[in-house]
Amino acid sequence: MKTTEAHNKKIAEMKLSSVFPHYITKVEKKGRSIEELYQVIEWLTGFDQNDIEKLIEEKVTFETFFDRATLNPNAHLIKGVICGYRVEELENPLTQKVRYLDKLVDELAKGKKMEKILR
Repeated sequence: MKTTEAHNKKIAEMKLSSVFPHYITKVEKKGRSIEELYQVIEWLTGFDQNDIEKLIEEKVTFETFFDRATLNPNAHLIKGVICGYRVEELENPLTQKVRYLDKLVDELAKGKKMEKILR
């Protein structure tokens, strides 16, 4: 499935602060903790809980969030389908990074062991 420029622009302009509460709801509803969510995000981006909270307060877009992030060198090992897209086949680098994050949150919510999530 190929993304469009409009789709990629929409992803880039989404604010972390608008999506983060949905991540929390998703993982907590499945019995996982917010601490585990922070751990997963830190593994992917290098941002610890304080960094993430500041970025949320700052209302950064996903584009800014990932521009400032130091992506984990093993992020390319994240594979599978999320939101109808196979993450390893996405051509737009930013959209791929956002979907990496979505995939990790999804794996956490599905009860996957942390050792498997943090490749």
